[in-house]
Amino acid sequence: MSTLDGTVAAPDLPLASRQDGEYPRPQLLRGAWADLDGTWSFRNTGDDPAWRNGFPDAREITVPFPPESAASGIDEPGFHPVVWYARTIGREELTAAGLGADRDRLLLHFGAVDHRARVWIDGQFIGEHEGGHTPFVLDVTEALGSTPDDGTPDGGHLLVVRAEDDPHDVTQPRGKQDWHEHPHAIWYRRTTGIWQTVWLEAVPSRSVAALRWTNVDHATVRLTVRLRGERRTDERVRVEAWWEEQGERIARVETSVPATADEVDVTVPVTRQTNGQAADELTWSPETPRLVDATVTLLQDGVTPVDAVASYFGVRTVGLDGGAFLLNGRAYDVRSVLNQGYWPESHLAAPSRAALRREVELIKELGFTAARNHQKIEDPRFLYWADRLGLLVWGEAPGAYAFSPLAVQRLVREWMDAVERDASHPSIVTWVPANESWGVQQIATDPAQQAYARALADVTRALDATRPVVSNDGWEHPDSDIVTIHDYEGDGSRLAATYADDAARTALLGGRGPADRRILVGGAVDRGQPVMLTEFGGVDYQPGAQREDGWGYTSAVDGDDWIARITALYDGVRASSFLAGSCWTQLTDTLQETNGLLNADRTPKVPIERIRRAITGA
Repeated sequence: MSTLDGTVAAPDLPLASRQDGEYPRPQLLRGAWADLDGTWSFRNTGDDPAWRNGFPDAREITVPFPPESAASGIDEPGFHPVVWYARTIGREELTAAGLGADRDRLLLHFGAVDHRARVWIDGQFIGEHEGGHTPFVLDVTEALGSTPDDGTPDGGHLLVVRAEDDPHDVTQPRGKQDWHEHPHAIWYRRTTGIWQTVWLEAVPSRSVAALRWTNVDHATVRLTVRLRGERRTDERVRVEAWWEEQGERIARVETSVPATADEVDVTVPVTRQTNGQAADELTWSPETPRLVDATVTLLQDGVTPVDAVASYFGVRTVGLDGGAFLLNGRAYDVRSVLNQGYWPESHLAAPSRAALRREVELIKELGFTAARNHQKIEDPRFLYWADRLGLLVWGEAPGAYAFSPLAVQRLVREWMDAVERDASHPSIVTWVPANESWGVQQIATDPAQQAYARALADVTRALDATRPVVSNDGWEHPDSDIVTIHDYEGDGSRLAATYADDAARTALLGGRGPADRRILVGGAVDRGQPVMLTEFGGVDYQPGAQREDGWGYTSAVDGDDWIARITALYDGVRASSFLAGSCWTQLTDTLQETNGLLNADRTPKVPIERIRRAITGA
């Protein structure tokens, strides 16, 4: 690691901005962690509480792949309302987690367990969590012992997880997971239970629990540091930031932790950015994805290091002005693709960690500058590669299908956790808490549902005032920073006419749009917001073997016809005088939806250069 003014910055920490994609929490790194993915015991028959003590007649499953998927080794795509997992944790895992005299607390992390998880160690109940797409952590120090040499039995400690996921409960945030046994229409096979990495980490008794980077402006970043454990005397937080690519120090700041608080805000001035002529040298964008590395050190008595973690941030701003989407103060055409984040062999779980990087690379190779992660809170390692390789991302909540007090509580809680988890990623530029009136089917006329959608948008703004919020992607917006429209018109000239000029814009926003839905509802008015076409295209083309149930919104007869249709639709978008961005449906074929630019195995349907030319016009 590079030196700064003659001192070495946390030499035992990895470089956060240059990871290999393995670390499950990309923006808060320590030097050691134990990966608990791999072979576990598994049961999905019955719900016997005695199984918390183990089940010798169980089958084997490969975590983190859901039991519905082939990658799991179970490959049973039917309903799994309750599933059980078990594995042992022994001295090897405790040592790999970094357990020692200066790191004597053990934390058990779950990336995501759908939908409700309960956890035991050696039959002792440890904790539970509800929310199938967000992480949770449990302190398991007392259950696992304080050191690797404390007499742990050779067989290790038994970790048991029970996951409950009612396939017919429409108050759960489900996204695209089908409530029918077999996929139909636009819904896919389910992802039950553990579907993101399980891992073990040792930390000091007083430690950094979470970091939140916020771009205040083009030359100022704010870091919120959250702490856990018993407070020490005269605590201070030191932040050192540098641009590794140039070996240049960016900032070094220290601040005191309030004596009665477990949270402190640190203002990190990026003083080199005050030179406006040089500001673009450091800013983050898809074209220049520059990241700033940082170490955050917790000090006791003002001088003694207690904990240190590595992180990174990007210097960039997002805004809206005069109907344009702004990136770093300049109008930016958002050329996006709908990304379902679904793989045929592993469903919502990526088949490998390398696959997350490849997904970002493919999106960029196709000519897109952005991805709309659709109805899924994606693995943080996807966002890391979006940060590192340069891809704008729209973060979207998986929808529930019911409107009820329970559905509202569940989605708001899970969405708040998702925003908090992902807000530090420079790649995320827009939040989408609702899509196509899912869960608010009567929003056009029901004041209660309109209030809920407005509240979702407002709570998102309250959590993060630096990014625009789309209140209900597609149509029926009660309050939206960007007006987004879904339109599957298959004729390029008709599409061009719908989005031609200001007169067309006024007619569209003032009346009924595609799918015979009003664009603005609940008293919302046209405030001159940017307008984006956030779903269009969806052209079915199946080279080779044909799926009998395969479909798209229109169909092509061969590769040449398919490219011609894509080109014509993009020509229609490019002809618009007011569209600030677009999102093509979709990146890959997904089960019965055969309207992807890529096959389900991520191979292009025609040479990728031809697809790119159709999309970019160049």
